Amino acid sequence: MEIKTAILISIGDELLIGQTIDTNSAWIAKHLNRLGIQIALKLTISDTQEAIKSALDLSLPAADLVICTGGLGPTKDDVTKHTLNDYFGAKLVRNQTVHDHVVNFFKLRNRPMLPVNDMQADVPDNCTVLFNRMGTAPGMLFEYKDTWIVSLPGVPREMQIIVEEELLPRIKAQTQREQQIIYKYLLLFGRGESFVAQDIADIENVLPEHIHLSYLPNYGELKLRLSGIGTDYATLDNEMNVYLGLIRDRVADYVVCAEDLNLEESLVKQLKEHRLTIATAESCTGGLIGSKITDVAGASTVYRGSVIAYHNEIKQTELNVSKEILNTVGAVSEATVLEMARSVKAKMGVDIAVAVSGILGPTGATAEKPVGLVCFAIASVKGVQAFSFNFPYDRNLNKEMAAKTALNLVRKEMMHLISDG
Repeated sequence: MEIKTAILISIGDELLIGQTIDTNSAWIAKHLNRLGIQIALKLTISDTQEAIKSALDLSLPAADLVICTGGLGPTKDDVTKHTLNDYFGAKLVRNQTVHDHVVNFFKLRNRPMLPVNDMQADVPDNCTVLFNRMGTAPGMLFEYKDTWIVSLPGVPREMQIIVEEELLPRIKAQTQREQQIIYKYLLLFGRGESFVAQDIADIENVLPEHIHLSYLPNYGELKLRLSGIGTDYATLDNEMNVYLGLIRDRVADYVVCAEDLNLEESLVKQLKEHRLTIATAESCTGGLIGSKITDVAGASTVYRGSVIAYHNEIKQTELNVSKEILNTVGAVSEATVLEMARSVKAKMGVDIAVAVSGILGPTGATAEKPVGLVCFAIASVKGVQAFSFNFPYDRNLNKEMAAKTALNLVRKEMMHLISDG
């Protein structure tokens, strides 16, 4: 038996109603992909026998491996074990190794063990037990025709330990051919998905069958992902690099990086590499630019801080924007953000500073300044430059786009500084 495809089934009403985010399937998918196993489908279903059986009916003919997570607890709403026991025509038997572990589990924690906890050691007699040293619910592996069905607890750490210590070694031993899956990435900013598709249509049209291109857009960003499948890693890697290079040359003006990173992650990484520091002066974005930067681990080595000057009085007192500028051209103007950028750069002592002020909506517009008008300025040793953009979205999306645009302007200025030595 060779495992090539998998289906992941996440069980739990808490997942369906959004109370809990399903991180298990993403974690499992990454680990299976490293073994060359493709994920054919992900399902999220309720904690009912009918839903579990229907998901199995759908999955068993369609994949070599089916992994279910969740529903293995000791309470009545956890029905996965009993459903699988019935589905595969088994009977529950007490596994002494699991029972000894459960008893010791409660003893070490000085907690009473209830009769319902004893039942955690009862498993279908036709499954292989996957030992769970982190908890009380063991994993279970069933073999049905040419498919493996695996049931794992939904607690992330318990699931991960069982996969790493019990399941993956079995999959590796079972798989005869080492199929490789390689991913290559390009992150772009400022070019829409349809335009990029048009830019590179001739390249995409000649991609071989074993290399696939995906478009992953997100708030001004566009991540291109090349997925390649083959048996020889070096050959496949070289082949994919050729196509990635062709695409990169075609859209070079918009390329941020060739890694699986978002804009702020790439920016912080490059700033650290070149030992450059930044600061922000924010009005309409209210600290969102700084928040995005500080979401990246290690940002403290490059990010000095921000002045959030939402009110005009703060623009005057903290960023030296003159009352005359505010009274004549207004807070949303290139003249204002130029002063904001100059001042925060000097105040923070950084290499690059960005300032932003705008009208995000739904109110605040005038005949001369529509909703979505946002002014930016970048200050560095090269001087100060202002930019204006009109974003045609609602308030929240305009704010997101303004923050992302500010980050991209910092990135471009950084590249100018680097190229000038």
